[in-house]
Amino acid sequence: MKRLLALLATCATVLGLTAAAGPQAAAATGCKVEYSVTGQWAGGFQAGVKVTNLGAPVTGWTLGFAMPDAGQRITQGWNATWSQSGPTVSAVGVDWNRTLATGAAADLGFTGSFTGGNPRPTAFTLNGVACTGSLEEPPPAPVDGTPVGVNGQLHVCGVHLCNQYDRPVQLRGMSTHGIQWFGTCYNAASLDALARDWKSDLLRIAMYVQEDGYETDPAGFTSRVNGLVDQAEARGMYALIDFHTLTPGDPNYNLDRAKTFFASVAARNAGKKNVIYEIANEPNGVSWSAIKNYAEQVIPVIRAADPDAVVIVGTRGWSSLGVSDGSDGSEVVNNPVNAANLMYAFHFYAASHKDAYRAAVSRAASQLPLFVTEFGTVSATGGGEMDRASTTSWLDLLDQLGISYANWTYSDAPESSAALRPGTCDGGDYSGSGVLTESGALLKNRISTADNFPTG
Repeated sequence: MKRLLALLATCATVLGLTAAAGPQAAAATGCKVEYSVTGQWAGGFQAGVKVTNLGAPVTGWTLGFAMPDAGQRITQGWNATWSQSGPTVSAVGVDWNRTLATGAAADLGFTGSFTGGNPRPTAFTLNGVACTGSLEEPPPAPVDGTPVGVNGQLHVCGVHLCNQYDRPVQLRGMSTHGIQWFGTCYNAASLDALARDWKSDLLRIAMYVQEDGYETDPAGFTSRVNGLVDQAEARGMYALIDFHTLTPGDPNYNLDRAKTFFASVAARNAGKKNVIYEIANEPNGVSWSAIKNYAEQVIPVIRAADPDAVVIVGTRGWSSLGVSDGSDGSEVVNNPVNAANLMYAFHFYAASHKDAYRAAVSRAASQLPLFVTEFGTVSATGGGEMDRASTTSWLDLLDQLGISYANWTYSDAPESSAALRPGTCDGGDYSGSGVLTESGALLKNRISTADNFPTG
């Protein structure tokens, strides 16, 4: 039950970037920098830096700036190659963002240490030319009225996902494609459109483990995921961290990687109210007992750092509750994972999975807390024509049962499951109807209707 896995000519970011361009632009008319401290603790801080090219397109860029004193040091950075000599810092564009078009921006970030004072750099330059745009920190995004602002910390009550008022809620949102391929789709403009125009409740962050994903650069992918968690939080959306195991299908193959990854992201994000953990995307070719064994080893790692967050466990047969393997979900009902505050994943692709799958979900929903962490409007390959009738039947059923969902995918992948038309992520407009595919138009129409979250 899966999509395109071929490598595509796009790459990932954490704090987001729009399609970019290069040096002769900076030399022509300069640049603008927006800097914000996104977190601060004793002796350390995290910051975001957005650089916008105001001139002609350039290929290959270096952002320079000075720390207030030499005691402030870059400890880790992302979306650029970082270096520091005394107070002077340089960030050099990497493969996927080294070109900056006119008006395009690159979002960078770093963590740093400091001994006191305000961790605020000065004298930004792009390829040696002063950036004369405002350096004012943008005000924090309002959270009142947003999904996270209304619902707060989520938990499982009975078979439902419930909010801080102990009332059942349904979250509706979108999943990224693999952030190693489509990172340029997840920038400030696209996430603003998702939160404000789509009125999405959540962003599922699909971090592939294999397929040129996490196993190739654990620290880098962990940073990218954390950056997207922050971006979702700033817009009042929930962030569903997806440990996207697919091949091999037995999640125990990645048990050690899962423990390392979830120990890190849980410790880092434990204080946030918007994080949900999905610990195994689509187990396949493996028994439920093996999946359960994996879950019962990974969940305690998360709970040690983040005891309150909801955890979602994938199910047999590509997270079909075993239906795709000829089962019906009873094995999960009769042998549930030994953990609290837990939900079970169900995935479907509307053109391939119809009445028998819907019947299985209807039966299971009265006994298990379910979350549709991934579904498509097309066939299980991720391609073919959209099945509007089946998709509508599925969404009506999920609404009726109050089951939360994330659609595959908020991307411009060259497959009919994508919500954005090919080439959208090379531009800067994500809000108009003209950028949507047939699938995207249908999903935006459903997701953008009022949530009416209960508060009493």
